[in-house]
Amino acid sequence: MADVPTRKIIHVDMDAFYASVEQRDNPELRGKALAVGYGAKRGVVAAASYEARAFGVRSAMPSTTALRQCPELIFVQPRFDAYRAVSQQIRAIFARYTDVIEPLSLDEAYLDVTANPRGLPTASDTATEIRACILAETGLTASAGVSYNKFLAKLASDMRKPNGQYVIPPQRGAEFIATLPVKKFHGIGPVTASKMNALGIQTGADLRAQSMEFLQRQFGKSGAWYYAIARGEDDRPVEPNRPRKSSGSETTFSEDRVIPAEIEAGVLEMADDVWAWCEKNQSFGATATVKIKYADFRIVTRSRTASRPITSRELLHETSLALVRSIYPVTIGIRLVGVSVSNFSTNDDAQLDLQLSQSD
Repeated sequence: MADVPTRKIIHVDMDAFYASVEQRDNPELRGKALAVGYGAKRGVVAAASYEARAFGVRSAMPSTTALRQCPELIFVQPRFDAYRAVSQQIRAIFARYTDVIEPLSLDEAYLDVTANPRGLPTASDTATEIRACILAETGLTASAGVSYNKFLAKLASDMRKPNGQYVIPPQRGAEFIATLPVKKFHGIGPVTASKMNALGIQTGADLRAQSMEFLQRQFGKSGAWYYAIARGEDDRPVEPNRPRKSSGSETTFSEDRVIPAEIEAGVLEMADDVWAWCEKNQSFGATATVKIKYADFRIVTRSRTASRPITSRELLHETSLALVRSIYPVTIGIRLVGVSVSNFSTNDDAQLDLQLSQSD
């Protein structure tokens, strides 16, 4: 039986994508601290240029905080149509090198180049050529990570940012992971990293020293995943048609809201946005989630999963209102509300449920 060939995976990540598009299209913004978003009192930074990042400005940061850290910060409103157009250009470049492309967002994707239809000597050569094409055709830089699985390729793409690439070959995978702090692992958030640190797990080597039983006892079903990645193992395929896991929409109020009717109006508006997407794509989920962010930036979520998909605007409204009412009474102002739908059914199942709900 022939050996299974080592996979060749590239993770391409555009550098400060939204901000870089703005600087490309407006030469006066080049070299300046720039934030894409809204600079108003209630605004939030959607993306920051590298010049802004040098002052500690980060995405999702309140605009007032960003301006305190960088008084010279320039805000520009997002132009998502422009970002989508550039993203399509970039994906067309990817398609010259492989059909196995898994977009993660407008500005990043996994590519499986194992088949190597262009006959380039190495996956690193492929990544170099892709990045050169992106720069020549869009005027934007990209960073890339090259490895034998998705987990390591993603980590590698952060190693030489901006405008660089890094390769982790099979013989170096375990060594690379051993020295890396667990807080740097993709998929391990601050809460989990803190728990690991409290258990004496600081690095990949510390994580690898733990038994499967111990990790499952401490971290539940995620324990098996942590056990695998500590050894450089990740069998997840690059999925060209990766199904969308959720659809959501959220809004930041111009002023904190405490009156239930005003809060619920915002929730219903977000539910309408989500329903429009569900109806357009004929994708219906069984789980509805409402997100609340208070004036002190504390976030709470409430979810409900039904036995059948949510196949009407009215049902999404009803569920969303029930969820937001579960957090009453409001004792501190609410600055943001969001609604999302997840746990999507197959199209056939959703269509059947849609027909049933219409005939009830």
